[in-house]
Amino acid sequence: MSNKGSSEPSTIAGSGRQNAPQTSKNSVLLVATLATFVTPFSMSSVNIALPAIGAEFGMDAILMGWVTTSFLLSSATFLVIFGRLSDIHGRKRVFTYGVSIFALASLLISVSPSPEILILMRVVQGVGGSMVATTSVALITSVFPPGERGKALGINSASVYTGLSAGPFLGGLLTQYLGWRATFLAVVPLMAFVLLLVFISMKGEWMEARGEGFDITGSAVYCFVLVSTVYGFSILPSYAGVAMLAAGLLGLVAFVRYESRAKSPVLDIRLFRGNRVFTFSNLAALINYASTSAITFLMSLYLQYVRGLDAQGAGTVLLAQPVIQAVLSPVAGRLSDRIEPRFISSAGMAIISAGLFALATISTETPQLLIVANLAVLGFGFALFITPNTNAIMSSVEKRHLGVASGTLATMRQVGQTLSMGFAMMVLALYVGPVKITPPLYPAFMGSLKVMFAFFALLCLVGMAASLARGRVAGNSGQPSKTPP
Repeated sequence: MSNKGSSEPSTIAGSGRQNAPQTSKNSVLLVATLATFVTPFSMSSVNIALPAIGAEFGMDAILMGWVTTSFLLSSATFLVIFGRLSDIHGRKRVFTYGVSIFALASLLISVSPSPEILILMRVVQGVGGSMVATTSVALITSVFPPGERGKALGINSASVYTGLSAGPFLGGLLTQYLGWRATFLAVVPLMAFVLLLVFISMKGEWMEARGEGFDITGSAVYCFVLVSTVYGFSILPSYAGVAMLAAGLLGLVAFVRYESRAKSPVLDIRLFRGNRVFTFSNLAALINYASTSAITFLMSLYLQYVRGLDAQGAGTVLLAQPVIQAVLSPVAGRLSDRIEPRFISSAGMAIISAGLFALATISTETPQLLIVANLAVLGFGFALFITPNTNAIMSSVEKRHLGVASGTLATMRQVGQTLSMGFAMMVLALYVGPVKITPPLYPAFMGSLKVMFAFFALLCLVGMAASLARGRVAGNSGQPSKTPP
């Protein structure tokens, strides 16, 4: 089947092609972009609200970390599964359900009476978030041809970083004047508006894998592998963490062997075996998110605890990184339509590494202007890496694999984010322990920051090597890379 994009959604049953009612490319881009604004807005506003949440429920630093990690782990677990389901049953359908679940969970979080209920609802919110994340990029790729895809994905990426930008600032305002619950409640009308636009402007459906089977056994094994591996990593160096990590790795071997023989696999292993661009681009994405996703969490704690800023002030400082990302992502996307993406992405990873090495030198006296400059450098690197890397991944597969490809990329992001938070929580446990962060513990906390940022900087250099190793992206010359039949 041709990889060439189309502005007309379609369904495919067997070998017959049926044209669905035409939906404009811009309508799809608008709806997907708005939804992908809301989810990162929610995530980043939560990071700035964590001290307030911890204060109300008496949570220590480790438990506060689980407010973030529970969402990431839940989302990561279901991304590829919902990606496959969207290819079979319709990307718009899965997207719509995801928006609805995310809105409902946000409402329930805003009235949570205990930390246990809050974390449980964050798990449900993560399920909805996975449905939105895995279909948004796939929907855009479905309707935009290769020559326009980088620009469209750049606009979508800009919405992510606009959400990340608005989250700390608006979340800080909401937390300071209305309380932390308002940061979750604010999401509900935004998602309701997205649903309204779906019903008004998006006609037809996209399901190029319609009629194919769904691999229930493989999906169950996949869930076990992700939960065991990521959760086990997050509770290291305990014996239970080691045992779960080992079980997850053994499960991964079984999953690969099973999926290699499955008639309709939930994750087609041939996407990795026969497609160097797809494999190394996803690996680079995993490493990028693993080395950067804990930055906002850690800097929020540093600015509010060590530097004494309120939620609004900390949110304002943290604006620097996502604002630069939002401004430059569309530019990087357009460049990736014309210039080899691996060079742009690799340069971005190098810049991120430099910014992380700089953050590893911060102290209790570091000028705020220098901190803002470091965050801006990171934002520049993120913009150069993420959109070209996404364009490379989505242009390297056939249309019937777009949902799975989008789900795989989103899984790399969520697993990377969860591993990043897991590493941060492990180091905090070793340096600070499961207690509230108080002035006597500030030196230990600062020591943990230096270790984490230095490690993340080195990890980024490994990611740069993976980015360079992908080779030439054939889609950049007008014909996307093909997966094996």
